[in-house]
Amino acid sequence: MNMQVAADRADQILDAVLEELRPPLNWAHGPTSKGACDVSRMRVVMTVVSVDRRGNFLGVVERFWRKSGYHIKAVNKDLDFPAIYARTSDGFGVSLSFGGKGQAFFEVDSPCVEKSEVADPTTPPNGPSYEGVYPIPRPNIRSPFWSAGAP
Repeated sequence: MNMQVAADRADQILDAVLEELRPPLNWAHGPTSKGACDVSRMRVVMTVVSVDRRGNFLGVVERFWRKSGYHIKAVNKDLDFPAIYARTSDGFGVSLSFGGKGQAFFEVDSPCVEKSEVADPTTPPNGPSYEGVYPIPRPNIRSPFWSAGAP
């Protein structure tokens, strides 16, 4: 497997988890990173996920990853910066983490693969692309469900 094949696999992993979340979230592509023998892809969630909905959000993702055969390596239950870290059966590291202002990030890191060029992701973002914008803005899209307070 080379870096492009690994990047395509990472995109498939990211597409699958984002398709699982209902109602759909707005997201943009984060940076692609290349190491000496690995590649990572990131998706940045642009939908505001309220503190009251983060447990639900994390639960949906964790259940989906378990159902997909991923090994859950760690769960950080911090109220402000929760995260889930997992590994796929083919050795890809997968994470969901919350950063400042409640911004959620999905990231997939490949195992060591053969060095090659890596093209940009082909999946169109679900919302503004922010192409050429760095840093990507904080979450700025409200959802009646994901952004809601306590029921």
